[in-house]
Amino acid sequence: MRSLLYLYDPLCGWCYAATSGIARLRAAGVVVSLRPTGLFSDPGRVMTPEFADYAWKNDQRIAAMTGQTFTKAYHRQVLQAPGTAFDSTNAILALTAVAIDSPDGEADALRAVQEARYVAGRDITDIATLGTILTEAGYPGAAAAFDARAATLLSANAARLAAGQALMREVGGSGVPTLVMVDGASRRLLDSDALYGPSDGLLARFAATLALA
Repeated sequence: MRSLLYLYDPLCGWCYAATSGIARLRAAGVVVSLRPTGLFSDPGRVMTPEFADYAWKNDQRIAAMTGQTFTKAYHRQVLQAPGTAFDSTNAILALTAVAIDSPDGEADALRAVQEARYVAGRDITDIATLGTILTEAGYPGAAAAFDARAATLLSANAARLAAGQALMREVGGSGVPTLVMVDGASRRLLDSDALYGPSDGLLARFAATLALA
């Protein structure tokens, strides 16, 4: 059975812009499994005025190219908050908790986390904030597991990150978002640019390889 693996990082603006495309693929019946890579995870970095300016300019470029929303609340409350962490470690752990507790919910939980940052202007590097976001999104079990940080969750998270990074190396990916088609034992890198286009174009582009036509 053919399916897609989606390599992502919660702090990647391009991954946020790709969220609607992933949702359209799933709605069309494509099996899409998420794999974090930890691109912006530990040790991360701290927000500075210079980095904030760079990030905002990049976000505006993404918005212009894809139509995705990056609000003034995000600009003011996240980017213009010097000392705020730019580190996806906690967000990835929270999403791993969802993947374990509700295997089909990770994509929706990722969208909730992304919108909390880029639309509502909430700090998704903060542990308490992430727990609240998971609960609000309908994953209280995952929120409890994330808060408890059991050794089993930490081990599963480390394994997911290692697998995502290994897959990126295997297919020759250069960053996130990355789409990989899985067909039996075969894995093949796909062009992720179609994720940013209209729904019809996205599905048509993947019709041949995903047997949607």
